Parts: sequence; structure tokens; C-alpha cells
Amino acid sequence: MRAGGRAVTLRRAVSADDADAAAEVWLRSFAAALPSVVRPRSDDEVRAYFRHVLVPSRETWVAEPAGGGVVGVMALEGEELAQLYLAPEWRGRGVGGRFVALAKELRPRGLSLWTFQVNAPARRFYERHGFTAVERTDGSGNEEREPDVRYVWRP
Repeated sequence: MRAGGRAVTLRRAVSADDADAAAEVWLRSFAAALPSVVRPRSDDEVRAYFRHVLVPSRETWVAEPAGGGVVGVMALEGEELAQLYLAPEWRGRGVGGRFVALAKELRPRGLSLWTFQVNAPARRFYERHGFTAVERTDGSGNEEREPDVRYVWRP
């Protein structure tokens, strides 16, 4: 794929450097997309989670443009699309759609995910990609205590 004149490769995250770069994408994306959501974890705790849990024990993918760096991260946990975050300047360039297509290819029987109700752009994105809202909560079941919505995709 060419985005912004540069090729972007989706590949498995395998190293501590991948984990660190993916955590930075997550932190920047979360701050830009969800400024009203209170994070229960510090930046250092997020970085440690990516380094010690997410990359080593989850199916984690990164988006890497030509020339290096990481501009997106996706993690699958079983049939759940657990993480999908892009660097703010890479939103709207097709990378998120490629991640979703890859997730569907890897989980052809279906996927589910959670997103915050306040994140209208993410909700529109998932709906455009065939996900259907099936449950809404008051947020009491998540760390952020933020109302969320569960989406599912079935082929």
C-alpha cells in the first residue's frame, strides 16, 4: 500500500523495539482521539504492558512505512480485536482498513471488539467495515469507567 507517497508494510511485532514503538503510537493516538477519557495507567505502565505482555504473548501487528518507524498497531486476542491504534497523522490513509482486512483474514469466523461510546470516529470506522453494535455499557466493567460499546463482525 502507498500512503502519503510511502509504502506501508503490516508485519508481526517481534522485538522490544517494536513494543516500544507500538506503545508510543498507542499513547499518541489515545491522547489525540480520546482527550476526555481518563487513563488508569501511566505512560510508563503502558510501555511496560506493550513490552512485557502485549508483544510477547498476544498476536500483535505493526504498520511500518518505507524508511522505518511504526505508525500503527493492532493486537488480536483470540477472536477479539483488542487493539487498533494509528499515529494521528496516519488516520484516514487506509492503514486502519488494511489492519481490519488482515484481522478478518486471520479470524475468518468472526471478530468482536470494544470501543468507547464517545469515540464516534472509531464507531463510524468499524461500522463502515461491517461491524455491528451489539452491546452498550455504562463503563463500570472497564478500567477507564467510560461507557463503551461492543461490536461484532460475522462473515
